[in-house]
Formats: sequence, structure tokens, C-alpha cells
Amino acid sequence: MEDRGSDREELAENRTDLAEDRTAMANERTFAGWARTAMAAIGIGLAFNALFNRMEPAWAPKAIATVFILLAIFLVIMAERRACAVSARLDTHAGKDLSRMNIRVIAIGIGFGAACLVAGIWLLV
Repeated sequence: MEDRGSDREELAENRTDLAEDRTAMANERTFAGWARTAMAAIGIGLAFNALFNRMEPAWAPKAIATVFILLAIFLVIMAERRACAVSARLDTHAGKDLSRMNIRVIAIGIGFGAACLVAGIWLLV
């Protein structure tokens, strides 16, 4: 009887470990989804500026593009904070999760690139 109880306990632990691994992978997919959304916002901003650059007043398309790109920076920063917070609470077992440092590097790269685009939009004539 004792042997059967320990088997059940081991199965329950395995299921819990696998559930935590699935949660870690879902966290990575969620971060990737928000990063893609940020990249789409950058694309919308650049496209708007490119399509309506002859609009009057001249600053209007730049301002609208800047709003979309700043939204992208906000989205990727918030996604990074959320993903790192969830990742810190999880302990993966069978799966290897994306390190919090890698998540930060991705977010910083997207944010820095977006900030450079804003500077380029306003500085280039």
C-alpha cells in the first residue's frame, strides 16, 4: 500500500513539473506575441510617415509616426517586465526556458532601434 501512495505522489509531482514547464513556454510565446505587436506598431509608424510625408503641416505625419513608435517602445518594455516577473516565479524542469537576460536584450534591442527610428524621422529632411 505504501508503494502505491509514493507512486501517486511521484506522478502528481511530475504533472506539476510539466505544468510549470508549459507555463514557462506560454510565457515565452506571450512575450514573443507582444514583441511582434511592437514591431507591427513600428511598421505602421514608418509606413504612415512614408505614405503621408507630403501632408501639411510637415510635422503631422512625423508626429503620428512617433506616437506609433513610442507605443511600440512602451509595449516591448511592459512585455519584458511581465515576462521577467513570471519567469522569476517559475522553475523549469524538463524544458529549458529563455533566460531573463535574453528577454531583456531582445526588449532593449527593439526599444533602442525604435528610438533610433524616431530620431531618424525627425532629423532627416
